[in-house]
Amino acid sequence: GVLQIMIYEVSGDILLSKAQAIAHGVAPNDDFKNGLALSLRERWPAMYKDFRHYCKTYHPEAGNLWTWRGAGGPIIINLLTQEAAYDHGGHPGEATLHNVNQCLRNLEKEIKKENLASIALPRLATGVGGLEWSDVRPLIETHFGNIDIPVILYTEFHSGLVAHESAARL
Repeated sequence: GVLQIMIYEVSGDILLSKAQAIAHGVAPNDDFKNGLALSLRERWPAMYKDFRHYCKTYHPEAGNLWTWRGAGGPIIINLLTQEAAYDHGGHPGEATLHNVNQCLRNLEKEIKKENLASIALPRLATGVGGLEWSDVRPLIETHFGNIDIPVILYTEFHSGLVAHESAARL
C-alpha cells in the first residue's frame, strides 16, 4: 500500500507532547545549559545525571544516540548531533549535517527496534547547534517519510503551551 507520510508540524511546548518519545540534539558530555536541553534537565534531573554517567563511561561519538526511560515520563532520546566538549567545562562543538544525518539514521533504527508508537522532535540542531532548519528538515523527511508512525515536529516553541497534536491521533 501507499505509505502516508505522517510528519506533523505544531507549535507549543514539546515537553507537554503526548508522543511516546521525545528526541533532541545534544553533544557528548553536554551540560544541558540552554534551551530545550535545560528544560529537560529541570524536568527530569535523573535523565541528565544518567546521561553524564553514560558519557563518562562510554565516551560516545557524535552521530550516536542514547535513550533514557524514566518512570512515568516519555522516553527521552538524546541525539548526539554536536561534536563533544573536549575539556571539562569546555563548550560543545557545532552540530554538522553529517552528524544529524547519522543521528536520524540511528533514530530510525531505534524506532523500529523499540517499536515506538510516536515521536516528537524540535528544530533539531538549529539552536546551539547552529544549523539552518531549511537544511535539517529535508533530512527528517528523508528518514521518516517511510516510517508509519506520527512524527511531530515542534517548529515553534511556546513554553507551557499544549500543541494541537490531534491530527496525529496520538
